[in-house]
Amino acid sequence: MLFACASGVRAEKPLFPKIVGDGWPIAGNPDLGGFTDAKQEVTGFALWPAADDSWQLWATIRKTRIGGQGNLLHRWEGAALTARDWKPLGVSLLAEPRLGELPGGLQSPFVVRAGARFVLFYGDGRHIGSATSDDGKAFTRRLLAGPRSGLFDEGPKGNARDPMLLRIGGRWHCYYTAHPTRRGTVFCRTSEDLLAWGESRVVATGGQAGAGPNAAECPFVVEPQPGQFYLFRTQRYGADAQTSVYHSRDPLDFGINDDPGHFLGTLPLAAPELVQHKGQWFIASLSPTLKGIRIARMEWAAKE
Repeated sequence: MLFACASGVRAEKPLFPKIVGDGWPIAGNPDLGGFTDAKQEVTGFALWPAADDSWQLWATIRKTRIGGQGNLLHRWEGAALTARDWKPLGVSLLAEPRLGELPGGLQSPFVVRAGARFVLFYGDGRHIGSATSDDGKAFTRRLLAGPRSGLFDEGPKGNARDPMLLRIGGRWHCYYTAHPTRRGTVFCRTSEDLLAWGESRVVATGGQAGAGPNAAECPFVVEPQPGQFYLFRTQRYGADAQTSVYHSRDPLDFGINDDPGHFLGTLPLAAPELVQHKGQWFIASLSPTLKGIRIARMEWAAKE
């Protein structure tokens, strides 16, 4: 869950995220029972506080024995954001092919709170779908006519995935990645009610991060100071992880094919999620082995 528009950040020039300290593990490689595979990996994830203030973490576990594309979602719970080694609570969501989801296709959850309701967004291997919850722990899919769970996509081969949301100017902005032409691209759609979504718009592609199908993974946008937007866009996972960082005053334009003035640099980590909690910024990311998730404190500082 994103906490944006923070106070305390004052700068005319774009800042850069600076990781403070070594960080600590919050999740490991879980036991999935009959779905466990020695090759399984922990990838795209989301973390947020539930209604009872406990911290929730859902992550994609890929290369499992679930069949199909091999993905499922698993859940952990922590007493505090700063706690180590959160408690694993088992598989939280499986794909539902009868609703148009690809078998084993679930990936990259993200949760926002809209009033008293929690809304989960996820990819199903083709579409972006959603589910709701009263307590921020147990979610029920929101179904459209059909019945189907998919809200939107970028075509049958686009693989729309990795959704994240930010509220800007009274509208929800959903950023996600897809590669309908085998070119990794960050798209955005907007909504007033989290259910009806407008047309997609390309907000980042090509440039310093490259143009391959995986050049715009796990997009994440924050607004630490009003009108100052930062996009995090992952290219590589594992020991050689890389995420590119961009800046813009327009949340719908972080550089398209040509990104001078937007590209700030890279971080040696993958699939970051930024959280502001009690006046402090944190950055969570995948472990280099893809066998867990870590979190560290961070600051916004002048780029060295």
